[in-house]
Amino acid sequence: MEWFFDTLRKYPELAIFLTLGLGYWIGAKKIFGFNLGAVTGTLLVGVLVGQLDITIAPIVKQVFFLVFLFGLGYGVGPQFFRGMKSDGLPQVIFAVVICVICLLVTWATAVGFGFDAGTGAGLLAGAQTISAVMGVATDTINGLGIDAATKKKWIDSIPVAYAVCYIFGTVGSAWLLASLGPKLMRVDIVKECKEYEAKMSGASDSMELSGYRKFTARAYKLEHLEYVGKTVGELESHFVEARVFVERIRRGDQIIDNDSTTVLQAGDVLGVTGRHDALVLQAAGIIGTEVEDRDLLNLPAEIIEVVLTNKNLAGKTVKEISELESVRQLGRGVFLRKVVRGGHEMPVNWGLKLDRGDHLFILGAKRDVERVVGKVGYVDRPTDQTDMVFVGFGILLGGLFGTLVLTVSGIPITLSTSGGSLIAGLIFGYLRSVHPTFGRVPEPVHWFLTSVGLTAFVAVVGISSGPGFVLGFQQLGAKLFIAGIIATSIPMILGVYIARYVFKFHPAIVLGVCAGARTTTAAIGQITETAKSQVPALGYTVPYAIGNTLLIIWGIVIVMLMT
Repeated sequence: MEWFFDTLRKYPELAIFLTLGLGYWIGAKKIFGFNLGAVTGTLLVGVLVGQLDITIAPIVKQVFFLVFLFGLGYGVGPQFFRGMKSDGLPQVIFAVVICVICLLVTWATAVGFGFDAGTGAGLLAGAQTISAVMGVATDTINGLGIDAATKKKWIDSIPVAYAVCYIFGTVGSAWLLASLGPKLMRVDIVKECKEYEAKMSGASDSMELSGYRKFTARAYKLEHLEYVGKTVGELESHFVEARVFVERIRRGDQIIDNDSTTVLQAGDVLGVTGRHDALVLQAAGIIGTEVEDRDLLNLPAEIIEVVLTNKNLAGKTVKEISELESVRQLGRGVFLRKVVRGGHEMPVNWGLKLDRGDHLFILGAKRDVERVVGKVGYVDRPTDQTDMVFVGFGILLGGLFGTLVLTVSGIPITLSTSGGSLIAGLIFGYLRSVHPTFGRVPEPVHWFLTSVGLTAFVAVVGISSGPGFVLGFQQLGAKLFIAGIIATSIPMILGVYIARYVFKFHPAIVLGVCAGARTTTAAIGQITETAKSQVPALGYTVPYAIGNTLLIIWGIVIVMLMT
């Protein structure tokens, strides 16, 4: 073992990978139904490895941190700027209010408990579950005109406070919102979500029952003679409140690729696509007996992911889009399978308002899908290539902007390279959503930027602060845990009341906007599970983008407030 320890000291890069491997492994283990997560797991392992007195150059963690911040901004940028529109402004303002409350409550708690600036920043990072605060707070402390010993003491106290406060910050937030939140509003959250879904879908006409979610293809022999001599479009119009399409026709020994103007003949066998229940309940009564015809139904189909860029479609509900005359023929034979916004799947129904940058998963026969996708937006086909010119210059330009210093009353104020990289990510991510022909960062690469970028940074933080971590934990552990409960609970409880009674958000999305403003992903998962619905996610994405940006910047602010 001594050889192994000496090797880690000689080659500190190996210590980083040891910390990452064990950190992800421990972070994924569930204890009483809860897991620490990769960041906390990596931090704790890093602290343990740091007891070996391993020295790692500070530039290593800074490189990983800039990569993480750019990736984070890239991911939330579209929602950040979308929220500035009139319909998103209430959620933006709410998120700003909650973020300010989080800052003020954390600052007041830190002052009340007599913490130093580093501990206060760690309290903010852990209680509000915003790990990146550790990085920007460290940068800010390094830029202060104080002695080196104080800087080291403050910087070493950041991960201590974060580790102690993070557990309740995560578990407590999820419990407060998912379990206590509905009681604070005095509502049945499951019932409220069902009513909201019904309202969005136009009462009974939900897209879950309209062919956009579950569809199939079947073959029927045309036996109802009143449709002989009529067009395919006329037959399709007789399916009540359902999108059903005749894709192909077997006429004798031939298979015909028809369109809506094709005239039907006696004895035709129709290959029909549509929602499952519509075909089961209506097709036999309108067309005739179902038959087996594998060749007729063997029509190439595909699901294509499309980034919505069409200005004429953005800002409209799915129902409004479906009623556009230009869309009726264009969308013939295709179905909206899924909508992903800001990395989160939206509840698909007629009332869902689509936005530029939304990822639409369009399903249908290959010929139909190819006809429509170009009119909707940019096809986001799977690729393993990343636009590194875009990423590299994005981080460079953001970092250069962050180095600019503004002096106010003799106090130098700067975003630092980390804050600049975050802002660059926001801007570049938005530009990518509007013009998706450049700046491609595939999802696995984006995961690497945000997940490994942050955990590698945290690994170095843990290893570097390891020697002083245990002492700090022994001295402040109990006080920090209590302070964390206070700093976590007050903003969340106030947030529920403010969202419901001041901003008057619908109860179905109140918990979602609260979770988004606090950027607590664990909470939104628990909320949707409790609500038995994806509706709360409608309120999550815009506040999440705002909260992720402001709470990270608060890492700078809280240090300035406490010095």
